[in-house]
Amino acid sequence: MMRLLLGLLVSVSATLQVFGVENLQEKSVDTPRAPQGLWAGSISIMGTELNIIVTFTAKGDSLSASIDIPQQMALGLPLKNVSWRPPRIHFELPAGPGLAAFDGTAWKDSMAGDFTQGGIRGTFTLRRNEEAAQPAKAKPEEPPPPYREEEVKFSSDTVTISGTLTIPTGRGPHPAVILITGSGAHNRDEELFGFKPFRVMADYFTRHGLAVLRCDDRGVGGSTGSKPGSTSADHAADVLASVGYLRKRPDVIANQIGLCGHSEGGLIAPLAASRSPGIAFIVLIAGPSVPGDRLILFQLESLMRSAGADESQIASTLAQQERAFVCVRTGNGWDSLAAEMRGEVAASIASMTPEQRKAFPDSAAFVNANVNHRLSAARSPWFRYFIDCDPLPALEYVRCPVLALFGELDMQVPVGLNKEPMEKALGRSSSKDWRVEVIPKANHLFQKAVTGNPSEYATLEKSFVAGFLDLMTGWMLKRVPVSR
Repeated sequence: MMRLLLGLLVSVSATLQVFGVENLQEKSVDTPRAPQGLWAGSISIMGTELNIIVTFTAKGDSLSASIDIPQQMALGLPLKNVSWRPPRIHFELPAGPGLAAFDGTAWKDSMAGDFTQGGIRGTFTLRRNEEAAQPAKAKPEEPPPPYREEEVKFSSDTVTISGTLTIPTGRGPHPAVILITGSGAHNRDEELFGFKPFRVMADYFTRHGLAVLRCDDRGVGGSTGSKPGSTSADHAADVLASVGYLRKRPDVIANQIGLCGHSEGGLIAPLAASRSPGIAFIVLIAGPSVPGDRLILFQLESLMRSAGADESQIASTLAQQERAFVCVRTGNGWDSLAAEMRGEVAASIASMTPEQRKAFPDSAAFVNANVNHRLSAARSPWFRYFIDCDPLPALEYVRCPVLALFGELDMQVPVGLNKEPMEKALGRSSSKDWRVEVIPKANHLFQKAVTGNPSEYATLEKSFVAGFLDLMTGWMLKRVPVSR
């Protein structure tokens, strides 16, 4: 998933769409039980609402949870100090402008309560997902898949990479494909809002004769290291370590290993292939073909326009983002940019009504924490590398077959910005076997979308648009033989 890179420039109203408080009378519960599965709802503060999804997982007496904030593209953020003392629920989010603490009451299929973060207060409410609300009506047990699954670990320099390898039945060895996640810290399924794209893809590809390796990102699941503290080039090295691991296995055909990257993974796949001869093919799913700074500005403008921002707001925001790029590249001007941003946040709070300002008992602390958090993202190794990373040289170096797919409604890697440069780069490459195609009605996750806006992701059916899996599978199987 290519995260939306708006952290430096979100407005105060967007930044304040964090967690809030509602004083609710506790209700009795006949049979208290720990929250399980997906709970969807919203945060409310100063008349603004932000959709959220909290996923609870119970293991024995312990309870863990993570939160998704679709409109801000905050995905799978781990929650800390999760406790359930019926009917009280508590969890904390160590992110943004200070620790966010949730204290609420849960009963049956609803929960709501108080929130504090960085000197602000608001309310949150959640309702249990319908499937999770009926645990007694368990789904029929599915038969085991017609292939083998193996948990694997291998090294990439000093980092340990953990993943799942699915291996077809029948005579081997088999051709293989490595799935590469997008930006942000993802597990091996690239799980987003309950949708597990890579698990679905791995199952489909393996059933059709391809071994599939999908791995946790650095710092996620069983993998060590840190994804924010590393760059796209580091992740390309992890992909090459995956290739090296598969080439040593007797059940994989060493010269028939392909790469399939989604979003930033579509940037990483050509980088890895350019460093390793013998890659059998590349599939790029919403892979960018323009430098990161251009992509960020285009994303920012498109999303502000869709949110109804006026032209002066858009122009001011884009100009500030470009000043941030200068700071990143030169190392100079951070103090001036921080002062500018603090002034904007403070002015925005000052323009609120007295009732709205009650949410900021310590507005100065909030201003500083907010700006520091936003600027820290720009100082990360990942961001510094990404804004100047030009995908074209690696694409032009490609020698193997390439399939590049774009979603017609994708607002994160838009087809209008990326399709033509992709075609020109592949046309200049040594590959004589390449194809670029636009999938109708598809968003960035290749779900069937209405508008393509990221705010829709959590509400759409958790499946791919019709024909998407067939297209990729059929194309790959024409490039590598499969033993049956």
